[in-house]
Amino acid sequence: MRYSALAPGKRLRPVLLLASCRAAGGDPGKSLDAACAVEMVHCFSLIHDDLPAIDDDDLRRGIATCHVKYGEAVAILAGDALFAFAFRLISSMDAMATIRADATAALAAAAGTPGLVAGEVLDILSEGTEPDLQAVQRIHAWKTGKLISASCEIGGMTAGAAAADCHALSEYGRWVGQAFQIADDILNETSTAEELGKAVGSDRERNKQTYPAVMGLQGAKSAARECVEKALTELQGLKGDTEALRSLAMYSIDRSV
Repeated sequence: MRYSALAPGKRLRPVLLLASCRAAGGDPGKSLDAACAVEMVHCFSLIHDDLPAIDDDDLRRGIATCHVKYGEAVAILAGDALFAFAFRLISSMDAMATIRADATAALAAAAGTPGLVAGEVLDILSEGTEPDLQAVQRIHAWKTGKLISASCEIGGMTAGAAAADCHALSEYGRWVGQAFQIADDILNETSTAEELGKAVGSDRERNKQTYPAVMGLQGAKSAARECVEKALTELQGLKGDTEALRSLAMYSIDRSV
């Protein structure tokens, strides 16, 4: 669990949660447990995604994947334990009972169906099929967008924000998640394993549904920029400091476009 969760990485989801708390006028220091819980769910998904039964990847975050390091059985159990630990943490964080309940429910919804798991299932079932824009949008929205959207929404919840502000943060996260996954698809085509810290060219080898496959590299880059623009419009009206969220929206695509 420590090997995978503490490996070098961007920590985008927990940082977005903390920045969303600040943007909603809250104290990010009080959101650390929720931020850690979100990262644990993400890490669980990476461990299981890398397994031979799914993507069979040997490299993640610049180091050997969990199953390569410890074997498949331990990797499966490490992912399971991180998933359980995430909900133990967020459900017992220092917050009002209603906030704990709402945040826990939001994380559960983002992780299950329709959410991260549903996106993974569709991603697997779509391998080898003809490129389809509607399919790739659905995969991205569920597999990546739901957890990023929930991260931002939960950040608003921990700040005690109004429902409208939490919804705006959720929508911001939805568009950032879409942009980030498009950028990731582009980098899988254009980057190196050393730069990216994981396998490259694998999407094309498996005939996965990706934006570059559907509309080419330039079309994908344009789509990523449009998603960032839509994300930024959602920040209008928030009473806190939104500078970090604006920077993070740009960061989500800076590596690729």
